[in-house]
Amino acid sequence: MALPNKPKGELKAVRDPEVEEREVDILIVGGGMASCGAAFEVKKWADNESVLLVDKAALERSGAVAQGLSAINTYLGDNTPDDYVRMVRNDLMGIVREDLIFDLGCHVDDSVHLFEEWGLPVWKKSPEGKNLDGKKGLKQGSLKSGAQPVRTGKWQIMINGESYKRIVAEAAKKALGEDNILERVFIVELLLDKNRDNQISGAVGFSVRENKVYIIKAKTMMVACGGAVNIYQPRSVGEGKGRAWYPVWNSGSTYTLCMKVGAELSMMENRFTPARFKDGYGPVGAWFLLFKAKAVNGLGEAYVNSEAAQKELENYAPYGKAAITPTCLRNHLMLFEMKEGRGPIIMDTVTALAELGKSLDKKELKHLESEAWEDFLDMTCGQANLWCATNTEPEKKNSELMPTEPYLLGSHSGCCGFWVSGPDYDWVPDSFKIKADNGKVYNRMTTVSGLFTSGDGVGCSGHKFSSGSHAEGRMAAKQMVRYAKDHSDFTPELPLGKDEIVDMVYKPVRTYLDNYEYTTAEDVNPNYIKPEGMMYRLMKATHEYGAGTATFYETTNKNLEIVMDMLEVMREDCEKLAAGDLHELMRAWEIYHRIWTVESHLRHIQFRKETRYPGFYYQADYPNQDDENWFCFTNSKYDPKEQKWDTFKRDYVQIIPSA
Repeated sequence: MALPNKPKGELKAVRDPEVEEREVDILIVGGGMASCGAAFEVKKWADNESVLLVDKAALERSGAVAQGLSAINTYLGDNTPDDYVRMVRNDLMGIVREDLIFDLGCHVDDSVHLFEEWGLPVWKKSPEGKNLDGKKGLKQGSLKSGAQPVRTGKWQIMINGESYKRIVAEAAKKALGEDNILERVFIVELLLDKNRDNQISGAVGFSVRENKVYIIKAKTMMVACGGAVNIYQPRSVGEGKGRAWYPVWNSGSTYTLCMKVGAELSMMENRFTPARFKDGYGPVGAWFLLFKAKAVNGLGEAYVNSEAAQKELENYAPYGKAAITPTCLRNHLMLFEMKEGRGPIIMDTVTALAELGKSLDKKELKHLESEAWEDFLDMTCGQANLWCATNTEPEKKNSELMPTEPYLLGSHSGCCGFWVSGPDYDWVPDSFKIKADNGKVYNRMTTVSGLFTSGDGVGCSGHKFSSGSHAEGRMAAKQMVRYAKDHSDFTPELPLGKDEIVDMVYKPVRTYLDNYEYTTAEDVNPNYIKPEGMMYRLMKATHEYGAGTATFYETTNKNLEIVMDMLEVMREDCEKLAAGDLHELMRAWEIYHRIWTVESHLRHIQFRKETRYPGFYYQADYPNQDDENWFCFTNSKYDPKEQKWDTFKRDYVQIIPSA
C-alpha cells in the first residue's frame, strides 16, 4: 500500500531503493478515462490471464476528468457513426483515420449509458421542453430507455459532473479488483523483449510515495497516460504559474514511452490551443451552445460573421466554408481580429443571459445564473475564483477570451498520437491494419507487437473526449486479452538486469547524492541541474522558437532549426538531472518525457511543408494549405537500436462519403 504524503515535506530519496518485480499477462499503464474503461472491460474476456493497472496518481482523481466536467462531448444518440466521421473529418481539416472514428462511434454510447447506470446525473428534457438537471432529470428515465438529454450541440449532453471521475473509477476498481491496481507508481520506461524483435516485454518505474522501484514483465500492455501539458510557457505567470487548461500532470508520457521503443507516430504536428476565458482557462462550450452567448471584438462587433472574416475563411476551402467552422479556424479568426487591432475578444455574457431571461420567470432565471457558475465549479473552479476576485457577475459584466498555450493530445480537438491498427473488417483498407508477429490484426495495437494505446495515445482520430476515451479503452482491453491468449506460450525476458534498471530509474537521485554537498545552495551546483531549471529552459525554447504564444503561434524554418539544436542539448543535459526527494525524481522523469514529446512535435512541423492548422500554429515559410502535396498523414518512427528518426508520408483514404 502506498504511503501518504509526508506532512513536513516530500520523502527524501535514498541511493538504494527497494525493488519489487512483477510478472503479468496484461499491463494497463495510466489511470484516466481510457484506462478505467480498460480496467472495467478486461476481466469480462480474461479467463486465467493476470492483469495489473499502474497509475502515477490515484484512480479517483487521475487524468483529464479529475476535477470534473459539466458535459459529455461525445454522445451520438440519434446521430449516425457516418455523421460522426464527417464532423471529426471537417473539424480536423480533412485528414483523419475514418476507420478508427467510425469504429468508436459504434461503441461510445454504451459507455455513456454505463456512466448513468453507475450514478452520473444526466440532464434531461421534460415533455414541455424544460431543462431538468440533477435529481429532477432522473424522473424522466435513463438515456438507454429513451429519455431525451439536454443537448448543447449536436454531439454534447449536459451532466452534473463534479464527481464524474470518481464514479467511473469506482466501477473500474470493482471490476478489476484493488489487488490488481498499483497507485502512485510512475512508469518511466518501456522495454522490448530480449529475444524477440519489436515485441514489448515490460515496463519499469518507481513509487512516488516510497523508495521503491518496480520492474514489471508483461505479454501485452496498453499505455494511456494522457497528452502533454507544460511543454509551452503558460500564459498565467507569477502567482498563477502552473495554471493550465489541460491537467498539469500530463507530461507526454504516453508519447515518449511508446516512441522510444519504436512505435510509429502520426500527425504529431497537430496541437490544440483552445480558446478559453482569459487567465482562468474556464470552458466556453456551454456559454456558446447552452447559453447562446456570442464572441465580439473590442468594438462590440460579432466578428465571426463579418465580411472580413468570411473572406479570410475562403482561403481555407472547403473547411472554411463548411456549415460548422473548424476549431482551428475559429481560433484563427480571433487572432486575425487581434492582429488587426480590433481586440480584445470578449464573451458577451450580459446579452446572452438577458436574452434567455426574457422567456424565464424569476426562479428559472436564478437557476440559470447558478448554472453559469456551476459550469466552472464542475470543471474549472479557478475560473469561478477569478470571477469572484474581479467582481465579475456574468449577467452584469463581460469576460475576455484568449487562446491558450499549445497542448498535445489525441482525444479532444486534436489528433496527434500513434499510428495504430484499425479493426479487422473488410471495409478497412489494408494500409490501416497492423499485423502482429503471428500475422493477426489487433485493433488499437501500435506498430510494436503487443503494445496498445487509446484515448490521447491514438492519432488521427480526435473528438473522443471522456466518453470516447473510456470506450476506446474498453475496445483495446478486449484486444489485449485476445493477444495474451494467442501468445500464451510467450515468456517475456527483459534486456536489462535488475541493477541496470535501478541505475537508470534512480540515476537523478544518485547524481544528487554524489554532488549536493559541493555547494551551500543545493539548487545551484555545477555538477547537476534540477528539473525546475530544465522546465524553464524547455518552456523558453518552445515559447520563442516553437510557435508559442510569444510569436502568435508562428514559427519558421530557421526558428525550428534553432529549437531543435536546443532540444538536442537539453536531452544531453538530462544526463545531469538531479533529484533529492521523490517529488523531484518524478519531476525529473516528467521533464525528460516532455522534451522527447516536444521533439517529435517539432520534427513533424518541420516535415510538413504547409500550414494545415491555422489558429493552432503557423509555418511562416509555408503559410498556406497545400492539398496537392500534403493531403496525407505525416508519420515518424524513432529507431531505438540506431537511435535515429525517420519521417515520412502515409496516404489518406476516404471511407465515408461526403454528405
